[in-house]
Amino acid sequence: MSKYLLEIGCEELPYKFIPSAITQLQNGFENFLNTNKVQFDDVKVYATPRRLAVIISGLEKESKDEEKIVKGPIKKVAYDENGNLTKAGEGFCRKNNVSADDLFVQDDYVHAKIVIKGKSIVELLKENVPSIILKLQGSHFMRWSDNEEKFSRPIRWIVSILDRDEVKIKIIDKESSNVTRGHRFTQQNVYINNPDDYIEIMRNSCVIVDQEERRQRIIDKAKEEAAKLGAEPYYTDDLLEEVTFITEYPVPAVCEFNPDYLRLPEELVVTVMAVHQRYFALYKDGKLINKFITMTNYLGDEFKNIKEGNVRVIKARLDDAVFFFNEDTKKSLADYVEDIKGITFQKGMGSMYDKAQRMIKLSKSMIGDNVTVEKTALLAKADLATKLVFEFTELQGFIGADYARVSGENENVAEGIKEHYFPLNAEGETAKTLEGQIVGIADKIDNICAVFAEGKKPTGSSDPLGVRRAALGIIRTILAANLEIDIAKLIKSALEFLPAGNKNVAEEINEFFTQRLIIFLSDKYSKNVLEACSENALSDLNDYIKRVDAVSKLNCPSLLESANRVLRMLKQDSVKSVDKSLFKEPAERELYEQVLTVDESVSYDAYIKQLEVINPSVEKFFNDVLVMDKDDNVKENRLALLTMLKSKYKYIADFSKL
Repeated sequence: MSKYLLEIGCEELPYKFIPSAITQLQNGFENFLNTNKVQFDDVKVYATPRRLAVIISGLEKESKDEEKIVKGPIKKVAYDENGNLTKAGEGFCRKNNVSADDLFVQDDYVHAKIVIKGKSIVELLKENVPSIILKLQGSHFMRWSDNEEKFSRPIRWIVSILDRDEVKIKIIDKESSNVTRGHRFTQQNVYINNPDDYIEIMRNSCVIVDQEERRQRIIDKAKEEAAKLGAEPYYTDDLLEEVTFITEYPVPAVCEFNPDYLRLPEELVVTVMAVHQRYFALYKDGKLINKFITMTNYLGDEFKNIKEGNVRVIKARLDDAVFFFNEDTKKSLADYVEDIKGITFQKGMGSMYDKAQRMIKLSKSMIGDNVTVEKTALLAKADLATKLVFEFTELQGFIGADYARVSGENENVAEGIKEHYFPLNAEGETAKTLEGQIVGIADKIDNICAVFAEGKKPTGSSDPLGVRRAALGIIRTILAANLEIDIAKLIKSALEFLPAGNKNVAEEINEFFTQRLIIFLSDKYSKNVLEACSENALSDLNDYIKRVDAVSKLNCPSLLESANRVLRMLKQDSVKSVDKSLFKEPAERELYEQVLTVDESVSYDAYIKQLEVINPSVEKFFNDVLVMDKDDNVKENRLALLTMLKSKYKYIADFSKL
């Protein structure tokens, strides 16, 4: 078995392109090998800002021969009346490189068994590698120099080695060799003679090609430097990914800024550092301190200029923040409510002020009159009119909360303004205050209904206003806080409050929510069970989960069979009541009396137990009773009895989906 190494060296790649390139290369090489029926063990893709590398392990040296049956023309077209090949038959032979003796007739058509000879892996790599690389896609691909082909950045070198031998390829205007380049501050011409040595050779040249190793180094080095100060570094997955893909050999540098800036809202300072400057904020004893870590791509001992440069940048950013903060707080947050009348929410759906009024109405529809909830809904979007949020959009809500405190608003109102955006992502924390929960649900349901009413529902490639995330946020908030909110009813109200658009999309939105709910819970429960219990799920999510939980534990095949037999027999429910005087068989009366014992006021576990208890009577009924009796009155009465039984099954689940 062989091992192949490909490295494409470039000018610094955009960090956002690199994760996508890794996935594209992984899929591209796996598809190429599978399509050509080449055996391999593994495809690993590595990436830094200056290189994309692929290592294929356990690679066969040639693809296998493939036998294939090829269908040709119909027999009477391939042969003449004397049994000789016609021109069509001869053409089929030439095309497939077979003789007349190789042909056979099957189902009145001429066929031939052909053997497609395998190719050497060297030949296949030369034919396919350039096209795999040039099929990579990303934003802002361009033509470089005089070349016609587009790529993310100019290609500077290519390494292509199979075991210890070069596989010569050419991509755009660069030909491959066994020479790569180390870190910009170390040796540039580095020779690779064997793919097995690649990762270690590059590491010795101060290039950590494995992005996972590089990411872990960033975490370890940040924690190591922070520990020297008795502090902990703050970082998010987004920050780690960005720093991972802008460095080849991350080296930490600790910088310090004026402690006066700590008077600014904490989220603001952290956001400036993490989002805008890619710095790691530091916390000591739970409090933000006036130091941060920047991960450099520098090798050497002279960090003075680096530190001074980063401090100058952070000072300029924080000075802007101080100016905006001082300007904004010259008036109260409530005074900004009037200003959001000039901010459009969505075309045809009014301003952000109009949206705030709808959020107040929706909040009332959920919990009735509540002063702090209504105040939160009124002020929730007010910070959008401030200079600080205009400059740092990602801080909406956080700035509103701080300005609410400065303005002397109730603490729950301030927290609610911040939390109404929660959860910020799929795994983010949900709102803790009632104000944040209710106003957040109102905000998100208004977004979702506005999108659907405008006919812009999410597709595979687009998600207007993030409605999938909004729906998940509503579901998670209700479940986490154990709220009793009828989502279906709320959707209907939200559509009525909208100023325009198609308001007859409630069922479509209900289905959208139900599917998001099923997807969210599918890690814990079987999809069949989730779908079986999904009718009216939106009226009470917590009740829905209790039903799902109970049905998930159901282990009674005979009950399932009986329920499905009832469902199959009743094409449509009977509208008549059961008349006991029409019973002809003891099994009818027995089943009727048993069905009456099923009590819907008990727990779902106990309810299923009741269905199991009456199941022998159901089986006896089907064994002893012919439902489709010749007497129409008797037949209709039996169908009414089964309809009565069916309602007991449907109360907990649609058994046809189990």
